[in-house]
Amino acid sequence: MRNVGNMGINRNASRIFLVIVLAVVVIAIVSSTIIFVPPNETGVVVSRITSGGYRPEPLQSGLHFVVPFLENVEKYSKAKQTYTMSASGVEGQRSGDDSIRARTNDGQEVFVDASVIYAINPAEVVNLHITWQDRYAEELVRPLVRGVIRDAASQYGIEEIVSSKRSEMEAVITEQLTIKMAENDLIMEDFVLRDIHFSEEYANAVEQKQIAEQQALQAEYVVESKRQEAEQARQIAQGRADAIVIEAKGDAEARLINAEAEARANELIAASLRDNPELLTYQYITRLSPSINTILVPSDNPYILPIPGITNTPVPTPAVITP
Repeated sequence: MRNVGNMGINRNASRIFLVIVLAVVVIAIVSSTIIFVPPNETGVVVSRITSGGYRPEPLQSGLHFVVPFLENVEKYSKAKQTYTMSASGVEGQRSGDDSIRARTNDGQEVFVDASVIYAINPAEVVNLHITWQDRYAEELVRPLVRGVIRDAASQYGIEEIVSSKRSEMEAVITEQLTIKMAENDLIMEDFVLRDIHFSEEYANAVEQKQIAEQQALQAEYVVESKRQEAEQARQIAQGRADAIVIEAKGDAEARLINAEAEARANELIAASLRDNPELLTYQYITRLSPSINTILVPSDNPYILPIPGITNTPVPTPAVITP
């Protein structure tokens, strides 16, 4: 009886085990059959039952059915990605100095820090998977960016890169990367030219040039200051000279006006004397000292002093003149 009971227990345990195994198998089959692709991803179906070994169309976001054990899905992110190459080891994808070394068209060496922002083209993800799989960042994006930057830098002189043509060079790099990434199933989002630095020798030369330029500017400022001071002094002296000339001219004109007025007055006086000869005698008498009230004129000389141009007329008897 005891053996029969043990056999029954063993059979029940075996059945439970089989059920569990079947459940696990069913779950595994179902999970292998139904694939969920998140919204930020796209999928490539690698198939052992289709020609070429993959489905030609990528899987978009949502639920999809695949053949268990014969098909599997490789997922790729559709989010934007950034690849940075910098002299600072904490900023880029690689430790240490990872800046791009390039030569300008005048033979100078420059080091460029840059970042490229890109994304996978969801419509072309199958081709990207066939060509690059998950190696596209290091084996495609990195060498592509470094090559384009070197080609662009070789078209400019070092002075142009650091000043007037930097924006133009950045635009050229962005345009070329957009074209080349599109050819390799990627979407170019943005390019950032983070920094441009030089060799130590050139940096020292630039510093010395800047010092010389500053000294030259200072010398020009001193010369200009002295020139302005001299010009100011000249203008002041010129102003004084002009004032003297104007004053002298005014005095001369005043004297001329006075002379003309005096001559005109003399002409009027002469004309008046011609018409009134006795007027001179009257003016002579009225200009005598005011203290003289009475003048005795001898009968043989009616005037105290002879007056030119006046004929003396003898008077038979003395006369008394009282003003």
